[in-house]
Amino acid sequence: MSNKSINLIGWILFIISAVGFVISSLGNFWAMFGSLFFLFACLVFLIPFFRKEDKD
Repeated sequence: MSNKSINLIGWILFIISAVGFVISSLGNFWAMFGSLFFLFACLVFLIPFFRKEDKD
């Protein structure tokens, strides 16, 4: 298994845990804010996996 595959699996697991935090924080504004911020940060870190690389 390549390092890129392992990293992608790790970030997918982080997203699953972030969704779990969002669900568990329903009704609590600050917990929900933090959970959504964490989910957004995980998605931002996934951008390089789906962006095509420019080959010079």
